[in-house]
Amino acid sequence: MAEVIVIGAGPAGASAALFLAKAGKETLVLDSNTSMTKRAWIENHYGAKDISGPDLLKIGREQAQKFGAKFIEEKVTVVDTNGGSRVTVKTESGRSYEASHVILATGALTDLAGAIGLELKEGREPRIKTVIATDGNGRTSNPRIWAAGTVAGVSVHTIITAGDGAKVAIELISELNGDRYVDHDVLKA
Repeated sequence: MAEVIVIGAGPAGASAALFLAKAGKETLVLDSNTSMTKRAWIENHYGAKDISGPDLLKIGREQAQKFGAKFIEEKVTVVDTNGGSRVTVKTESGRSYEASHVILATGALTDLAGAIGLELKEGREPRIKTVIATDGNGRTSNPRIWAAGTVAGVSVHTIITAGDGAKVAIELISELNGDRYVDHDVLKA
């Protein structure tokens, strides 16, 4: 059982997983391997001169794994909050996973959020018709389910979705810890 399950391993999901795992939270990432970033060529990502979407996804995954995040390629079909204390996530293969919280980072896909009964709203980005309604910090209408990235209504640009994944993770870590969490590494001389 994980503390947090992240659904989706694009820039938002992998970034959330990186911050969660680095903070010592047991993190499981379930990914259907359908990220729109797989088709991207990126020349506007701060800190990278240019990079292919597949390379960006690979590096992000490796960074999160370095701190202990576990990745499994599975398509999630059901998220059940079991009345409030735990979340059970079921996959197409029939497997089940449990956690105390879930972060949805499913890119442009809101079908799962709709099936869960989360509040949805109209999207602002071209070709993104519907997004999950959040409080701006990633909290959805269900206190155990959070949302990050494009599915939460932020811009589809990889640097923005990655930043949103980090922000949502920081908010969730702060809630779990009961104190504001800050992650700053210091250059060692």
